[in-house]
Amino acid sequence: MADTTQLGSTKDLKKVLTYRDLMGISIGNIVGAGIMTMVGIGIAMTGRSVNIAFVLSALFTIFRMLPIMLLASCIRLRGGPYTQMGLFAGSTFAGAYSIIFVLINWYMPIYAISFAEYFLDLVPGYNAKVVAIVVATIFFVLNFFGVDLMRKIQNLLVLVLLVCLGLFAVYGAPHIDLTTYFSNADGYFMTNGVAGVLSAGAYLAFACGGAQVLINMSAECKNPIRDIPAAIVSSVAVVAVLYAVISTIAAGVLPVPEVANKTLGLVAKEIFNPYIYVFFVVGGAMFALATSLNSTIMSITKPIMQACEDGWFPKTLTTLHPKYRTPWKLLIFFYLITVIPILINMDINQISSVVLIVGYVETLINTVLLYKLPKRFPEQWKKSPYHMPYWMLIVLLCIASAVVVIQFLFVASTVTPTLLAFNIGVVVLAFVYAWLRYKTGKVHVTISYDLE
Repeated sequence: MADTTQLGSTKDLKKVLTYRDLMGISIGNIVGAGIMTMVGIGIAMTGRSVNIAFVLSALFTIFRMLPIMLLASCIRLRGGPYTQMGLFAGSTFAGAYSIIFVLINWYMPIYAISFAEYFLDLVPGYNAKVVAIVVATIFFVLNFFGVDLMRKIQNLLVLVLLVCLGLFAVYGAPHIDLTTYFSNADGYFMTNGVAGVLSAGAYLAFACGGAQVLINMSAECKNPIRDIPAAIVSSVAVVAVLYAVISTIAAGVLPVPEVANKTLGLVAKEIFNPYIYVFFVVGGAMFALATSLNSTIMSITKPIMQACEDGWFPKTLTTLHPKYRTPWKLLIFFYLITVIPILINMDINQISSVVLIVGYVETLINTVLLYKLPKRFPEQWKKSPYHMPYWMLIVLLCIASAVVVIQFLFVASTVTPTLLAFNIGVVVLAFVYAWLRYKTGKVHVTISYDLE
């Protein structure tokens, strides 16, 4: 009998995720608490045309994720974006990215803390820090029992979440006067003109992001080549329509000055009775955070697992539980970097914003280098349902790169020179680490993709 206690490769992960599961993971990760707050900011930027801005933001998001979709339609990337970086940029870039990946995903404490804040709004008197740690612990423990369990929990949570957002639309629609909604007579439709709509679209693209986590789940998919690209497009489209409807309600029920820079909770109190309002806060706001936390935990370990397997970090971290096939040591590692910042009251919001720029640099590199795809995997590219003439691929990559650069500049303009310097420092240190680690001879990059 085979000794299953030595399982420790991305090849050994359970391949159970279907298209429906990927939709649940993606929608759950996209619809985070951001929708509760970002709609109000979008209204402040462009008034009632915030719904148009959301549609634009979805288009920006699709273009930004184009490289992931095209590559995923050709091969199974067991190491997700780590594998992608290694394939087209080389081993040193992949090693540096493994460091950066941990930092750009260091936002799980935000989900737990925000969950605690909503919980205390409904049930005051508890310690916010304790609540945050408890909810984080619950999801990490549940993830220990494997992706098969967590996909079912995720699908259930997402279903309740969509019901709550649907109720917001149903109860809010009768309050909207469509005869005046699209009029600028009061100056609150396209408040700042076309520029305001475009700026809001660029900003709100953060609320439509999240589908990129699907590439991290490639090793656990039944048919990633077919399902991942389709799930990315479908989930972003579904969320864009949902956001457009919700933002229409948010901007149309009450006067624009009253809802600008406010959360959806203000409008929810206006359209719901107290009981449905509580259900909306729990199933909408709190479940949005729960699904984002859960999808992040489900996906974050796989690229780092492959990096460990290649030798960038201790290989022992790749050990899988013999029954549940979960990288339990990596789960413990990410659990610690989730709860420790909560315990010491670290400013996680600042940390996340600091490394956001680095994430856009990584995305830009992967976007530009995808021009190599047709030559690197010619047969798989020909079979891809997204196959196109080479000139068209180049045009789309140029558009995608432009979108990434615009979003990069938008984010960069909001940070201080100190934070910008920190981003540069992170990149430099990541490459220094990768270079030094590679020199030790402990790195042996393996083939972490499958041709299917």
